[in-house]
Amino acid sequence: TSTASLGESRQAVDWAAGARPAAVDFAWPDERPATLGLSHQGEGRPWAFVQSRAAIPLASPASAGFSITRTLTPVEQGRPGQWTPGDVARVRLEIEARSEHTWVVVDDPVPAGASILGGGLGRDSAPLTAAERRSGGAWPVFEERRFDAYRAYYEHVPAGRWTLEYSIRLNNPGRFALPATRVEALYAPEVFAELPNAPVAVEAAP
Repeated sequence: TSTASLGESRQAVDWAAGARPAAVDFAWPDERPATLGLSHQGEGRPWAFVQSRAAIPLASPASAGFSITRTLTPVEQGRPGQWTPGDVARVRLEIEARSEHTWVVVDDPVPAGASILGGGLGRDSAPLTAAERRSGGAWPVFEERRFDAYRAYYEHVPAGRWTLEYSIRLNNPGRFALPATRVEALYAPEVFAELPNAPVAVEAAP
């Protein structure tokens, strides 16, 4: 039996049952530090993954096996230096993996109401996406152009740097807060990188 405790809370895992035990979850302690304790009684020498999860704003880039940078540049812009509905922007992601991985996903958010070009829909424009460039040793096997994010899935990622680009059309005026851009090894979620994104302001047309 393995026992985990955090403050006054305590939970036990019975290995004699034979089945793989479920994760043991604790709530965050109330406003004061607490000690996490792990102990084991009986035969065997088990090991544990310890993770802390909290919904807190990402103030600076996080890197744990990957690193990522993001650049937003205008392709078509009605007013120089200012986004308005109908403008087209290109997103460039530069990612670096410290080691080789299988099945990696890149998840990059887009402003609400924006359209990701390149899917063959009615308002797509082939000339606007023809200049998109990709480089490096990683190439996606599947892409999702969702209403809220662009996602690229890689079956194999070698160690080193690769880049990808995609284009979006801004359709709605407003100030849009974006979640973080994230790259993650699907079968090793502790290997990831996150990048906070600044809000995108789209001014109403005159």
